[in-house]
Amino acid sequence: MEDVQDAEDLPRIEPSTHVLLHDLGVRRDGDEWIVGRMSTRTFVAMPAAGARAVELLGEGLSVARTERTLRAETGEEFDITDFIRDLAALGFVARIGDRPVPDVEPPRASLPWLRPQQVRFALSPVLPLLVGVLLSAAVAVLVRRPDLLPGYRDLLWSPHGSLVLLSGAAAGWALLFAHELAHLVTARAVGVPGRMRLGTRLQFLVMQTDISGIELAPRRHRLTAYLAGIALNLSVASALVIGLAVTDTGTTAHRLLAAALLLALMPLPFQLMVFTRTDLYFVLQDLTRCRNLYGDGLAYARYVFRRAVRLPRPGGTADADDPSTRLPPHERRAVRLYSVVLVAGTVACLAFMAAVTLPADITLLVRAARGLGPDHGVARNTDSAAVLVTLGGVNVLWLVTRWRDRRSRRSGG
Repeated sequence: MEDVQDAEDLPRIEPSTHVLLHDLGVRRDGDEWIVGRMSTRTFVAMPAAGARAVELLGEGLSVARTERTLRAETGEEFDITDFIRDLAALGFVARIGDRPVPDVEPPRASLPWLRPQQVRFALSPVLPLLVGVLLSAAVAVLVRRPDLLPGYRDLLWSPHGSLVLLSGAAAGWALLFAHELAHLVTARAVGVPGRMRLGTRLQFLVMQTDISGIELAPRRHRLTAYLAGIALNLSVASALVIGLAVTDTGTTAHRLLAAALLLALMPLPFQLMVFTRTDLYFVLQDLTRCRNLYGDGLAYARYVFRRAVRLPRPGGTADADDPSTRLPPHERRAVRLYSVVLVAGTVACLAFMAAVTLPADITLLVRAARGLGPDHGVARNTDSAAVLVTLGGVNVLWLVTRWRDRRSRRSGG
C-alpha cells in the first residue's frame, strides 16, 4: 500500500463533497473523545465537536450539511474542509467524493491466527479472583514455611556455571515471553491486534508488546491488559511456592523450583521503575488520565533544564513557553510530578550502570575470554564459552535492538 498523501495532494473538497471514513472506534474520555482506527493503530483525542463531526461525516452528510448541523447544535462555526484534511493525514479517510485516498500499510500483528473469541476468557472477572486465591495460598505457605523464601544462592542450583547460566537464560526468556503473551492475549480478547518485539529501556533489553488500540476499551479491560503480565508472574511464582512446599529440601527438583521462583519474581521490582514505561507506567498514565505522560514529562524536564542553565531551545530562545501549560490542570500536575521521577530514576539507572553493571560485565567477559584455550580443561572452556554466548549475546542483542529502534524513529516507522 502507499503512504497517505499530503493535504495538498488530496482531491478537491467542495461544500457538496461526501467522504467515506474507514471503520473508526470512538470512546468518551472525560471532556474529550478518543477516536481511532484499530487496523493502523492510530488514535487521537478530540473535543466533543470533533467526535460529532466524525459521526456526521460517517453518516454520509456532505461538508456543507455537517457544518450547518454543528452550527445549529453548538452555535459555533467549524471548517470541516480542514478537518477532513486532518482526518486524511491520520489515515481515517477512505474516499473523498468518488476518489479513493491512498492508505497506509497496517502494522503486522503477532500470532495473527489467534482470534478474540478464542481468548475471551482473559477478560472474565473470575480470572483475577483465581489469581488472588493462588497468591493467597502461596502467602499462607510462606507464613508457615519462611525457609522457602528464595535468596540469590537459589540461582546457583548447580556447581557447573554453564548449566546455571544457560538454564537461567532459557527460563528467564521463557517467562519473559509468557509475560508478554499475557498482554497480547488480553488485548486480543478486546479485539486489539497487538505486536510483540524486542526493545530497550535505558540499559535494559526488554520484550515489549504494542497494544495500541486498548485506548478504546473500557477502563477495566485496559487495566486488565496492562496488569496481565504482572499477574502471570505472580501466578507462576505462587504455583512454584506450592511446589516447593511439597518437594523434599535438597533434591534437584527442589533446587530447580527455587531457582525458577526467583526468576519469576526478579522482574517485578523492575515494574516499579515507571520512568522506563513499564506496565505500571501505563496503569499510572491511565489513572491520571494523561495522554502521553512520558513524552510530556520529558518535554517539561527539558524545559526546566534549559531554563535553569539558560540554554537556547533549538530554533528558539531560552525563555520558550512551558510546554505543560498547554495541558489540562489535572494532566499538568501529574506531568510535573512525573518529570521529577523521570529525571531522578534515569540518572540513578545510568549511574548504576556506569558504576556496577558495566564494570561487572566487562570483568566477566574478560575472564571468560581468558578462560578459553588448550591450556584450560574442558569444564573451564565450557563455562567460559557459556558466559561469552549468554552475556555477550545479550549485550550484542541490546546494541542491535537499540540501533534498529533509533533508525525506525528517524525514518518515522
